[in-house]
Amino acid sequence: MNIPLPRQRLAADFEVSRIVTGLWQVADMERDRAPLDPVSTSAVLADYARAGFDTFDMADHYGSAELITGQLLARARAGELGEHRPVAFTKWCPTPGPMTPEVVRAGVQERQQRLGVECIDLLQLHWWSFEHPGYLDALIELNLLREEGLIRHLGVTNFNALHLDLVAAHGIPILTNQVSFSVLDRRAAGELSQVCTRHGIHLLAYGTLAGGLLSERWLGAAEPAPEDITDWSKMKYRRFIDSIGGWSVFQGVLAALAAIARRHGVSISNVANRWVLDQPAVGCAIIGVRPGERDHRADNARAFGWTLSAQDRDGLDAALATTRPVPGDCGDEYRRPPFLTASGDLSHHLSTLPRVYTAEPVPGDAQRLRVSSGSRWEPICGYSRAVRHGDRVFVSGTTATHREDTVVAPGHAAAQATYILDKIAASLAALGARLEDVVMTRIYLADAADCEAVSRVHGQYFGDIRPANVLIEVSRLIGDYRVEIEAEAITTRPVP
Repeated sequence: MNIPLPRQRLAADFEVSRIVTGLWQVADMERDRAPLDPVSTSAVLADYARAGFDTFDMADHYGSAELITGQLLARARAGELGEHRPVAFTKWCPTPGPMTPEVVRAGVQERQQRLGVECIDLLQLHWWSFEHPGYLDALIELNLLREEGLIRHLGVTNFNALHLDLVAAHGIPILTNQVSFSVLDRRAAGELSQVCTRHGIHLLAYGTLAGGLLSERWLGAAEPAPEDITDWSKMKYRRFIDSIGGWSVFQGVLAALAAIARRHGVSISNVANRWVLDQPAVGCAIIGVRPGERDHRADNARAFGWTLSAQDRDGLDAALATTRPVPGDCGDEYRRPPFLTASGDLSHHLSTLPRVYTAEPVPGDAQRLRVSSGSRWEPICGYSRAVRHGDRVFVSGTTATHREDTVVAPGHAAAQATYILDKIAASLAALGARLEDVVMTRIYLADAADCEAVSRVHGQYFGDIRPANVLIEVSRLIGDYRVEIEAEAITTRPVP
């Protein structure tokens, strides 16, 4: 079987298949049984590679996927795959905490050992909470390991537009951002795609087939009962269907895809993939595989060799107009309700994440608590990062200072505002408050020309909350900062 699949050049030295074979369902296959045999399963992946599906995506928590791929790469080194050289994308998904050089190196070395390689083709970082700034430390250290030769290219997963822009503005060379993207979930088509285009970052789109729900099998089918959806992938994307309007709305989208498929003599899945691949910022589509159980290579290859016409797009747009947008920003399903994930609720996981700051009592005042960041200036100047007095929380003027003295994204006011508001959110959390408790913000700009950019970031965080606000241009800010922000909140929640 020899399918000439299109290639995608993600970088001058990095060419991959436009359809990437995703291995996350390995974990589902191993859920209630022993791990898959790495040798025999790698033989299945070898057939994919020989057919042109030679790029594989996995993660540290996808069961034994890295070990299986390690066997595949060993087969390639032994000459079993001829001229085909498989490419391996993997992810490191650490729990937020101190991202020291030792911690980051250990995470990379474990990926190297499991894959059996000296250099990882693409190492992608996933981060659970942007309130914890350790992702910046992790990416800085990962970039040093890239320069050392342990990693070929760096990527991230499920970063939204604001935080992807922040990382890029800080000078970290991100090649890819892996996010959910499909005709059902079009969040990535907006601001995130604009950020990618501006920085030369490629989107790796997963969920393009909604776990197989975007197929003929479900066209005209009765709505399945929850117990009829048993694999993790379908569990996840069934929740997406509910969020966009329910089963009948989904059937309208399927019917529109089916009409296009009939005109071109292809499948519904082909049309769904073609739509994603045509999006300007998309580098590749990731399609999951259950090795040894199902093989859709022949059909997946038929996403190429034809194009969507104006009539096709108009018909699909009309069907999509009946859907509700998936709530939140890209990646929010892993960070905040409604948690459109396989488990359906990650609140138990997020509640265990370490807090950035810890509240401490103020001697002599039973009503007052304070938070310190450890900055050397706090004892010198006699101030706190934040203070709670009764139900009121006051957060000091905050700049984009990472750790002790690193200025985040110098010269980029919007990126600095993103970092600042995460820092404010972490300060509030330590004292029992949340962003939705904020009643006042004050913004100080070094240059009024940054007004709209910073205001748009403020709107991303406070658009539904809409606290009172003051925005002022000042003659200058101390240090290489473009913006400083302070906040006040009122809450009756207890201090954690």
